[in-house]
Amino acid sequence: METLISSLLPQLVFPIVHASDIAAARRAGQKMAAELGFDDVQAGRLAIVITEAGTNILKHAGEGTLYVMRAQSGADMAGIDVLAIDSGPGIRDIGASLRDGVSTAGTAGNGLGALQRQSDEFDVWSMAGRGAAFFMRVWRGSPAPHPCGIELGALSVPLAGEDACGDGWAMRCDENGATLLGVDGLGHGPEAAKAAQGAIHALQRRPSAAPSDVLHAAHEALRITRGAALSVARVDYAGGDLRFAGIGNVSCIVHDGAARRQLVSHNGIVGANMRKVQEFSAACPPGAIVILHSDGVQTQWDLRDYPGLHARAPALVAGILMRDFIRRRDDAMVLVGRRRGG
Repeated sequence: METLISSLLPQLVFPIVHASDIAAARRAGQKMAAELGFDDVQAGRLAIVITEAGTNILKHAGEGTLYVMRAQSGADMAGIDVLAIDSGPGIRDIGASLRDGVSTAGTAGNGLGALQRQSDEFDVWSMAGRGAAFFMRVWRGSPAPHPCGIELGALSVPLAGEDACGDGWAMRCDENGATLLGVDGLGHGPEAAKAAQGAIHALQRRPSAAPSDVLHAAHEALRITRGAALSVARVDYAGGDLRFAGIGNVSCIVHDGAARRQLVSHNGIVGANMRKVQEFSAACPPGAIVILHSDGVQTQWDLRDYPGLHARAPALVAGILMRDFIRRRDDAMVLVGRRRGG
C-alpha cells in the first residue's frame, strides 16, 4: 500500500491576537470537518479543541498562531490536525496544567485538560520562558493501522500578502520505506507554487524510486516552469539508513537526539541547469528525525536548545522551528519525519 501526503492538502494559518480570530479558525475547522464527512459529535470535539487552543494562547501568551490542516498521516481515515504555537511564558509543570482545576490565569483551569480529552492524539512541548506548542488530532472515525514507518509533521507558509506558497513538501511511504521531498520554487506566488506542485507530482509518479531518479524526473517535469531547488531523501526500514540527493538550497538534516548530520546538495536549478546529481547516505535508526527545510527558514538552529523537543510529535518540532527561525521575506517550509520504533 502506497500513500502520498503533501502540501497539496489544505493547510490554514490563523494569527491569534483577538477572540474574533479564534471564531474564524473555528468556522474554518467546521467547514473542513463537513467536507471530510465528520458527524456532529466529531465536529463538536474539533470545535472545542480549536476554541480551547486559541483561548489558551490569548490568556497565557497574548498572541500566537493556530494551524488547522488535514491529518498528516497515512492512515486510511480522514482526520484534522490542530497545531497551536505561542511565544509566551511557557508552562513550568505540564502534567499539573493538564489536570482540571489547575490554572495560572485565574480561570477554572479546564482548558488544557479539554484539549487532551477531546483529541484522539495529543502532544505538548513547553519550556519556561520559551513558549508552548500543542498538537491535537481528531479522527473522523477509528483509523486502521498503516504500515508507514515515518511519523510526519510539516508546515508551509507563503510570503505575507501571497495566497499561493512556492515552498512545498511531500512524503510517499510503502512497506519498505518512505521518501521525503522538500521543494522551493524559484521566487514566490503562483508560478513558484506551480513548480513545487510539479516536483510533488514527479514523486507521485515514481513512489519507490531512488532520490536521484526522482530528481531527474522532476527536472524533466519542471522544464516548463521557472524551476526549483529540490531535496529528496529515501529512508530504508530494513537497512536503517537514508539516501539523499539535492539540488539547490533545501536543507536536509538527520538528527538522532544527540548529534546532527547535514547532507550535501549540489548547486543548480531543477528544471533549468541541473549539472550534477549525487546521492549521499546517512544512518537513520528508529527514533531519528529527518528535517527538510527551505531557505525561508534560517539554518542556525540547534534542537539541543529546546530540551525534550526531539522526542515530541514531529508537528511540534516543525512548529517551533517555523516560529523561531522563519525569515519572513520569502515562502517557508519545514518537514519533520521521525522513524517509528525509537
